[in-house]
Amino acid sequence: MDNNFITHFSKIEDPRESNKRHQLIDILFLAVCSVLSGAEGWEDIEDFGHAKLTWLRRYLPFKNGIPTHDTIARVLSRINPSCIQKCFVNWVKDIAKQIDADVIAIDGKVARGSFTTKDRKNSLHMVSAWSCGNGLVLGQHKVDNKSNEITAIPKLLELLDVKGCVLTMDAMGCQHKITSQIIEKEADYVISLKGNQGVLNKEVQAWFQKSWREKYQGIEHSTYEQTDAGHGRIEIRKCLQLEINTNWLTNEENWSSIKTVISLEATRIIGDKETTETRYFISSLALDAQRVGRIIRNHWQVENSLHWTLDMTFKEDDSRIRRGNGAEVMNTFRKLALNIVSNDSTRKASMKRKLKMAALDDDFRAELLLGKS
Repeated sequence: MDNNFITHFSKIEDPRESNKRHQLIDILFLAVCSVLSGAEGWEDIEDFGHAKLTWLRRYLPFKNGIPTHDTIARVLSRINPSCIQKCFVNWVKDIAKQIDADVIAIDGKVARGSFTTKDRKNSLHMVSAWSCGNGLVLGQHKVDNKSNEITAIPKLLELLDVKGCVLTMDAMGCQHKITSQIIEKEADYVISLKGNQGVLNKEVQAWFQKSWREKYQGIEHSTYEQTDAGHGRIEIRKCLQLEINTNWLTNEENWSSIKTVISLEATRIIGDKETTETRYFISSLALDAQRVGRIIRNHWQVENSLHWTLDMTFKEDDSRIRRGNGAEVMNTFRKLALNIVSNDSTRKASMKRKLKMAALDDDFRAELLLGKS
């Protein structure tokens, strides 16, 4: 894998006007290699640099050696976030495989340790796009202070090429402006529906009630049921997908891209306890309950493979990096490292184990980051 990291990230503009004793690309390369080897903070990055200076100089000069952790923090915390995000997206395009009808799960996560009471700075809240086919983060965008994911999602979509893909989101993404943007980008969507869209939510549930009462006469529909058992639990999922008459909807012009609505009933049996939950979705996809059921399940990859890994393997919630744009920059480096390890197929090992292997084995680290042994 030749990911051209240095080529892509050399385009980031140096925030310093003077006192450039250490080249920006040296600092960026040092930081990424350190995070890939398990570093969690500025001091870890400096320590890694001193220990691996000879190895680092195989790829970049590091003319003045390794910067102090204060210098690393000061420089990285001043980098323009939008610039580093663009470099990240372009880098991912180089390593990601083109997958027809890829499912892209979009969801937000808060880095809880980045909150500060002193300057009333909110915790970093990033919305990420996760490729379920590649198992990679495709891009991310920060949620502005005093705002929410509704404003961040359109900005993230502007960065991505999603043509031919299916985008999944929770109820926060159920906005007609977002669905219109997805259609304009020649993609499709399956979006959860909850109380934040009170009128639409009630109308969709009423359409299911009407269809049931009339025994689906004249209403095209598709059904699929799947049962999973294991670890002492039985789960039964019943997916019902209906074509919808947009005249049934209030403000049908705003929701003209909705072709079908979905009801997913999940019953879980653990011992003698049984619980049932029904969720509703809107979609631009045609009838195929088996497919949309699989798409809805794939959405949870963003929680299990991305958010859980950031917290449990990279210790993101424990990080106290708060200075300037430092939390956002380090969030990008963690996702970059996650992508690199996820994309590696040379060794069978967990994410956490591969990070330890990268810390110990110079050749393996080089192979991961630069495609060289």
